[in-house]
Amino acid sequence: MSLQSILSSPYFVEFTQIAILHFLAVVSPGPDFAVVSRFSLRQGARIGVWLSLGIALGILIHVAYSILGLALVISQTPWLYRVLTLAAVGYFIWLGGLLIRSKPNNSEAVPEQAERLKLSQLTTTKAVWLGFITNALNIKATFFFLALFTTVISFNTPAVVKVGYGLYLAFATFTWFACLSLLLGKTRLRQWLLSWGYWFDRLMGVLLLGIAGHFLLQLLKT
Repeated sequence: MSLQSILSSPYFVEFTQIAILHFLAVVSPGPDFAVVSRFSLRQGARIGVWLSLGIALGILIHVAYSILGLALVISQTPWLYRVLTLAAVGYFIWLGGLLIRSKPNNSEAVPEQAERLKLSQLTTTKAVWLGFITNALNIKATFFFLALFTTVISFNTPAVVKVGYGLYLAFATFTWFACLSLLLGKTRLRQWLLSWGYWFDRLMGVLLLGIAGHFLLQLLKT
């Protein structure tokens, strides 16, 4: 197969559009960014990379239900959409509230509070689970994949090609957040940010609460 035939293939055109749209979506601030940034700064790059893996696994959930046509069902079933949105709003409010109450590192309240909420020191398993649930409950991701699989990706595109697209999206997502983890967790930037880390936590908490508020307003308008 010649290079010209590959470049003119409808699947290559689809893939290019998917890659561009995904890049714009993944680099924009959101719940995944907030969680990876917070824990990479607090616990280092290793935990950030495991969080990134969990987020990538969450992407595969969105891909799976999109290929099966469930994303369209969700969008056209008002009560199911509301239930999922409320679950996401509740989760982001909880996590945002946790972060916004962060205190300086020399405060004894931080380890006590975090121990109570089981988020002070993430283990590998907890990091993967937190990344997974954060992405899986992200209604913004649901809309992204709904738009992707109903407008950009043709209905006639073979399922095996769609699976390939999905694997790329998961891999690209992991790569982006793993690189972000390495940047925040392995350089001098981490040491500087850690001295003001509780303010960064609070900023990420405000971001998550803002996202939850946005989702709630959108829900009230429907």
